[in-house]
Amino acid sequence: MTISFALAGVGDAEAILDLQKLAYQSEAELYGDFAIPPLLQTLEEMRQDLRTQTVVKGSRGGEIEASARAYEVNGTAYIGRVIVHPRVQGQGVGKLVMAAIEAKFPKARRFELFTGHASIRSLRFYRGLGYADFKTSVVTAALSFVYLEKVQSPRTAGS
Repeated sequence: MTISFALAGVGDAEAILDLQKLAYQSEAELYGDFAIPPLLQTLEEMRQDLRTQTVVKGSRGGEIEASARAYEVNGTAYIGRVIVHPRVQGQGVGKLVMAAIEAKFPKARRFELFTGHASIRSLRFYRGLGYADFKTSVVTAALSFVYLEKVQSPRTAGS
């Protein structure tokens, strides 16, 4: 059974939040910090994200297995909380959810996202999708964010 992508609605908030908390366990373990924002987000905050951002969900057999959210400002789509169920990671679902969220912003001139400096798998994944590092921001002594961008050529933007 193939995974299908659609816009998520407020009714998906609980399922997406549960998946987010499951998917971000590995990040929390990597940095030794279980008080990271994706793990602390409340159901009401998730509902607010669903009201104010574009959120895609990837479902198979009635279960949400992937999600990503984004919003656009001045031609840049800011992508965040890209999540894939741990049991299907490494099977191409991440590439599909990234393609689904990028497709929701056909007029964006660039896409931007960030991940932790020690998240080597994520960095390799995003770089493999054409994203390039453009800045690093120190958050704490143990954590820096690596910001990545993908600039669309005028030919592909809006097509």
